[in-house]
Amino acid sequence: MKGNRQKITALVVFLAIAGVILGLYFIERQKSSYKLARRVAELSPRGGTPDTIDGLRKAIAIYGEAVEEHARDAAKTGAYWKILAVRLADRGMHRDALDALDMSIRYNGEDPTPFYLTGVSAAIVAKNSLGFSSSAGIQAERDHYFAMAERAYQRAIELDNGYAKPRYGLGILYTFELDRPQEAIPHLEKYLELMERDVDAMFALARAYYMTVSYEKAVDLYDRIIVSTKDSTQKTEARNNRDYVLGQMR
Repeated sequence: MKGNRQKITALVVFLAIAGVILGLYFIERQKSSYKLARRVAELSPRGGTPDTIDGLRKAIAIYGEAVEEHARDAAKTGAYWKILAVRLADRGMHRDALDALDMSIRYNGEDPTPFYLTGVSAAIVAKNSLGFSSSAGIQAERDHYFAMAERAYQRAIELDNGYAKPRYGLGILYTFELDRPQEAIPHLEKYLELMERDVDAMFALARAYYMTVSYEKAVDLYDRIIVSTKDSTQKTEARNNRDYVLGQMR
């Protein structure tokens, strides 16, 4: 008898705890439903249907699970397009990659990565433009894709100011493609604050310094490369570039 009473007591306690947990769950769900209903109501113009919080709460109760499922599916779809874009770019299919990245951005416009990848692929497409359809359109096509690359890099930085890669992309674009080295310098300097051992970025920044007649900064950076790298080819290139700049200073 004593054993049965203990089992009954344990069952009652278990059911009580389960009841509390379920109660808290439904309370939180109602709060979430109310917050969503209020948010939608605030966004809706007067006369919207349904235009009251109570009406929206009823609609959310009916369609909430379907909405959440579609939201989850959309997030997965955005990830799929991003992965596809990376695979296409790896195979050199940058125009197709841009189409995939466009879809990824449509599904997740707050993710900075597709914007950075768009900048990379757009810049490559611009450089590879040959004007198959019209030789007169070569420059226009290049300008279009270079502008796309610039906007994409800028948007990636807007979304994540600490994201280093799009700053490097902009620095390369401004220095080597658009002949705007002055605009490249702050991005490359910031990039090297984040990725201080990147020798390729040092070379790019030194080039931008040279193009803007900041010869002393260029020489200092070439000295930094010579000290930093263990690659003999990079050391030789840095020494040659440093000596050339020093010759311009005399």
